[in-house]
Amino acid sequence: MQSCQIDNADGDCIRLLQITDTHLFASEQGSLLGINTLRSYHAVLDAISATDPTFDAIIATGDLSQDHSALSYRRFVDGIARWSQPCFWLPGNHDYQPEMSAVLQSNTLRSCSQVLLGEHWQMVLLDSQVAGVPHGELSQVQLNLLDTHLSAHPERHALVLLHHHPLDAGSTWLDQHKLANREAFWQVMARHPQAKIVVCGHIHQALDVGYQGTRVMAAPSTCIQFMPDSHDFALDNQNPGWRWLELYDDGRVDTQVVRITGQHFRPDFDSSGY
Repeated sequence: MQSCQIDNADGDCIRLLQITDTHLFASEQGSLLGINTLRSYHAVLDAISATDPTFDAIIATGDLSQDHSALSYRRFVDGIARWSQPCFWLPGNHDYQPEMSAVLQSNTLRSCSQVLLGEHWQMVLLDSQVAGVPHGELSQVQLNLLDTHLSAHPERHALVLLHHHPLDAGSTWLDQHKLANREAFWQVMARHPQAKIVVCGHIHQALDVGYQGTRVMAAPSTCIQFMPDSHDFALDNQNPGWRWLELYDDGRVDTQVVRITGQHFRPDFDSSGY
């Protein structure tokens, strides 16, 4: 992976749009637990567009495809093509990296392990995928990459991205599928106090908690939502959504989770898993 750099559009802060867990199919009729994922994805994008937003980059935090197909990734690309800002992405447990890497490469779609954001921030993107299983793990290569990028810029506030949640989210069934070697991850993070923010996907719900001096966030999926604080698998009736992040020069972070309104995407509540 390469290192990238972007400048902030308005000079006040770096504004990022997090889109996650789109679970798209090759078929336009592809449905996940009762929700047509292409339709819900475009409902989210249309809602974002309706606000005429100003932002600097999209961060796509994994599980972009449900069926591993090249066409599912092209559907993701076609959706965000309405904007000219770069999209930085990483894989989730449902993604198929050969197809993902082949399709998501262009001047605006970038596979970078490090992104320098303006003059005061950097973003580190990690691959936590373990092929064929739902839980995540960071290889020693990925842990070394994290340490190297953070060591290279101690003067920059740091935002770390990965798909799997590196702490318990509060749902017993879901926390079985978190980052398996989270202790090793947090050991690296502890050596770098400028690493202020961790952003993940995977859990299909909003999360914003503090842990060891770091703020850990997740965003809603653009399709199905998982019920927070559930012992067994359970779906929530909240609508799909996204997260905004605003990164200021002094290290301050403002963020907001937004969900679509005006139409409701109701999942199959009788589902026992997926």
